[in-house]
Amino acid sequence: MSQIHEECGVFGIFAPQKQDVASTAYYALFALQHRGQESAGIVVNDDGVFHTHKDAGLVNDVFTADALKNLGLGNMAVGHVRYSTTGSGGRENAQPIVVNHLKGNMALAHNGNLVNAFELRDELESEGSIFHTTSDSEVISYIITKERVKRGSIEEAVLAAMDRLRGAYSLLVMSPSKLIAVRDPFGFHPLCYGQREDGAYIVASESCALDSVGATLVRELEAGEMLTFTKEGVFSDRSHCGRGKHLCVFEYLYIARPDSVIEGCSVHEARKQAGRFLAGRYPIDADIVVGVPDSGLDAAYGYAEASGIPYGIGFIKNKYIGRTFIAPGQAAREDRVRIKLNVLKSAIAGKRVVLVDDSIVRGTTCARIVKMLRSAGAKEVHMLSSAPAFLNPCYYGTDIDSRENLIACHHSVEEIAAIIGADSVGYLDLSEVAYLTGGDGTGFCTACFDGNYPTEEPAVSAKSRFERWERPISENPKYRK
Repeated sequence: MSQIHEECGVFGIFAPQKQDVASTAYYALFALQHRGQESAGIVVNDDGVFHTHKDAGLVNDVFTADALKNLGLGNMAVGHVRYSTTGSGGRENAQPIVVNHLKGNMALAHNGNLVNAFELRDELESEGSIFHTTSDSEVISYIITKERVKRGSIEEAVLAAMDRLRGAYSLLVMSPSKLIAVRDPFGFHPLCYGQREDGAYIVASESCALDSVGATLVRELEAGEMLTFTKEGVFSDRSHCGRGKHLCVFEYLYIARPDSVIEGCSVHEARKQAGRFLAGRYPIDADIVVGVPDSGLDAAYGYAEASGIPYGIGFIKNKYIGRTFIAPGQAAREDRVRIKLNVLKSAIAGKRVVLVDDSIVRGTTCARIVKMLRSAGAKEVHMLSSAPAFLNPCYYGTDIDSRENLIACHHSVEEIAAIIGADSVGYLDLSEVAYLTGGDGTGFCTACFDGNYPTEEPAVSAKSRFERWERPISENPKYRK
């Protein structure tokens, strides 16, 4: 129910023999659907021949029985679900991206955002490259392809490309004979791999996708690591490791599924811990604690557990509608709030309510939810966010590209409470957010909260920066340095 837009989900399989890898990818993409609901795609490798199907829409809409059948059998596949953080959400930007080059085929699936994609694309276009999408993922595919035509292997090409890419990228690259998984040197977003009993290796953004296809988690890729899956085995290259991990802490707070395990920590337990921290900081005299489905539920349970206030079901969720942020325009988002959630009046009427959600971004959706509780007869509504206040744009894959619409940038906590109609508002304290996983408080990116970016900030950060009217730099004084 947050207005934060998510990232993307990637999936890959390398099997020892030909099999129905398309169906395996299909089930895994279902498990990753929460990471992107604009488009989906699968590419199957059948002895070096790539079969592709991708389109705008949810996994179940894109992949009919006939579409899966037409993908055929193979020993490798890559899949992708997308939410656009760079470029539009249309079919032309659906992934995986397939490139036919001098030395063969390549398919690429990407999660994250580059901070230097604008400059790289400008360079490539000036050299004659023709782009068919408005995403930074195509920039990555071109950089790898340029390196591939002059190097002896796809592994060498990917490692050389990593020297030029800056920002967040969890990648899957499939060649005719190899599957390569790459995590950027800062480790902004998760990427893990596991193995099934039939010997197939599975790579995915989250461990929940491994569970969905019967694979056992082996481990996470290290920040900067490249894993290559071949018939001879699994090979690791750590030549780009060592810059220090900066995992997006919002993966725990909102993006990942609660049944996933990231860096050895349960997402569910991390969210419960956020609720416990909130209970310690905001001891509210209330009758019931409710969470906003889905990401607020675990934190609400943690708050109730620590405070002793009963946990209750405050909302009934319609399972057959996507997350509200997918709808274009604020009016449509607010309509979907009403369609998606209904208040359980018998649980709320006459009660003082602690309402826990994963974040407060613009405040408009929160205002609608508070109003729904008031209409159901709530005596008091105290709004708590299991994330700190958003004060800065994210340049690494979460769709917050400016401070303009961030309510905490322009209003005090008291003013926010008045704006959304709550009796009080509270945020998770920034000093506590890094300890959600029980570690030493290091290894996280919290730039959207504190402005401490691990990389340089992009020269151009607008989501539409690759649309035709923005191009190229040399003809647009707006972007000249």
